[in-house]
Amino acid sequence: MKAAEAREMSVADLRDRIEVEKANLDTMKLNHTVTPVENTSKIAKTRRDIARMMTVLAQKEKQN
Repeated sequence: MKAAEAREMSVADLRDRIEVEKANLDTMKLNHTVTPVENTSKIAKTRRDIARMMTVLAQKEKQN
């Protein structure tokens, strides 16, 4: 997800999406621990997406 896409979302949608992505990241990490994933860059990409969404969420909350 790009920052521009996150900026178009509402605060509630961002919070929901962050929670879903965090759960997805935890699942991916657990699966990778048990059996190594072929493409480990997905874990890093998900982590960066969460950070991007959290940054946009903080900016939106600061504006209000």
